[in-house]
Amino acid sequence: MDFKHILQQVEPHYGTAALVTGAACGVGALVILVQKLSKHQKTKEKVQRVRARKAESLQRAEQAVLQYKESHPMTNSANILSLSLSELTKQLQKGSLSPEDVFYAYLEKALDVDKKLNCCNEILLDSFEQLKTISSNKKGLLYGVPVSIKENIAYKNYDSTCGVICNLEQPAEKDSVLVEVLKKQGAIPFVKTNVPQGLMNYDCSNPIYGQTLNPHNLKKTSGGSSGGEGALIGAGGSVLGIGTDIGGSIRIPSSFCGICGFKPTVGRLSTQGVVGLYGGQKSVMATAGPMGRDVDSLALCMQALLNDDMFHLDPTVPPASFNMQTYQSSKPLRIGYVESDGFFQPSPSMARAIREVKALLEKAGHTLVPFSLQKVGQSFYELAMRGVAADGAFSFAQKMKDSPLDPSIRPQFITIHVPVWVRKTLSFLLRPLSPRTSAMLSAFCGVGSIADLWKQHVAVEEYINKTIEDWRKSDIDVLLYPVIGPAFNFHYCCKNTQLCTYTMLFNVLNFPAGVVPVSTVTVEDEEELKHYKGIYRDVWDRSFKQAVNGAEGLPAAVQCVALPWQDELCLRFMKEVEKLVKQSKK
Repeated sequence: MDFKHILQQVEPHYGTAALVTGAACGVGALVILVQKLSKHQKTKEKVQRVRARKAESLQRAEQAVLQYKESHPMTNSANILSLSLSELTKQLQKGSLSPEDVFYAYLEKALDVDKKLNCCNEILLDSFEQLKTISSNKKGLLYGVPVSIKENIAYKNYDSTCGVICNLEQPAEKDSVLVEVLKKQGAIPFVKTNVPQGLMNYDCSNPIYGQTLNPHNLKKTSGGSSGGEGALIGAGGSVLGIGTDIGGSIRIPSSFCGICGFKPTVGRLSTQGVVGLYGGQKSVMATAGPMGRDVDSLALCMQALLNDDMFHLDPTVPPASFNMQTYQSSKPLRIGYVESDGFFQPSPSMARAIREVKALLEKAGHTLVPFSLQKVGQSFYELAMRGVAADGAFSFAQKMKDSPLDPSIRPQFITIHVPVWVRKTLSFLLRPLSPRTSAMLSAFCGVGSIADLWKQHVAVEEYINKTIEDWRKSDIDVLLYPVIGPAFNFHYCCKNTQLCTYTMLFNVLNFPAGVVPVSTVTVEDEEELKHYKGIYRDVWDRSFKQAVNGAEGLPAAVQCVALPWQDELCLRFMKEVEKLVKQSKK
């Protein structure tokens, strides 16, 4: 390749700077630039192919919907879409609704929702073939139910990119265990939903598929990382979805979008085929869980998944079927409650939601006692954040090296390209000026050595044991806790990572936790927000105030928590909250 030809390729993209570089560094430097340009071009073409595949799947789905509607003009799609999951499954089992009518009603709605919210990454065209043979699974608890799945849950012949370019065009060789069991139970996975870049953010945008919007306010994010699920279900385009959660990734979008979401105990559901950005991280474990319009939907999904099929396909899952007796119990509960974690002041609607639900629970005959998690800030930095970034976020950086950082995560992860010694220096310098910024930078330096990682794991074990000890001393059955909300304005999730104390510590503890919508943001909440100062009165508090303003009418939720392996009790508590809130509104 001659010098002139190299310059002709480089100059349109790098301008006169390339000429200066060529003069100063010689042809070798320009060759490197050309190689980078070629790699960039290949990446661009790959993204274009994936977007074209999405467009094609949407187009084929639209054509299929039109053909079905023409041949079945009497189908009442509005009635189908109005049914709860429990009502829907009953009618499907009785035969008063056909799986075909239900499937095409939800497919049409999902396509319409996606045009407004950009929440679907791809229609699973294999679902049309599954629909043809669905009658063989009529005994399944989810017979004929269309189900949406988060993008990182493996489905044969489809990508699980986690929103990063390096994972493009690497289709799964087989279904995840979750998808296999859903199919065996008669469910029809029909669409994959959007995620943030790298999954490590509670916004929902990436360079491949773009930004997902909130179904209640298009100027707000749907939350993340299961944000596509939250948006699709919240807008009525899916009756049941499967998300994943490592720091609030089911619970936060459920809160933002006004739906119910449940994070089970790690190990209760199979994670074989659930793709993470990188493997080996054990300090904070991810789990999959259901998302739906009501708590009964979550319980029915757990009941359907926890069966011999799952226990056979993944022998690492304890063979413990769903305990319906615990879920349906009406025994009065002794409930701990928290209005603020003492580290990050909740928004007015977050705090009000807790107060109102506490009053409803007390009126219903339950006992409410104050509770608190110990060392919230220290545990968040040293156990949660340092744990997920134990290698100094090197693995995350490696996955991002060929991809631009999406604007939704750039401020959060800009430091991953900075040497660890620089992070340590900045952390030291910022300690007196902004303690929380300093602590976050320090956490992203990682643990330092294998011996330090083992010490960190011991610290996690001690934290779990101490929290359970405090729980026992308080003699509580379950815990009522705030959840992040209301939905944020765009590009603020990455500026408010520290607010994840409200969700991520339950991932560290491995406590099952779920979210129930209970109210909406009022004019009074917005007025009170004007006087919000926060606890530290630092840049994080100011940013949070900006993130949640303009939220009148948006959903407000609470979080329900139980001890490990008491998933059914947690869901029972969620159901109680949901029931009392509905009664109060009547």
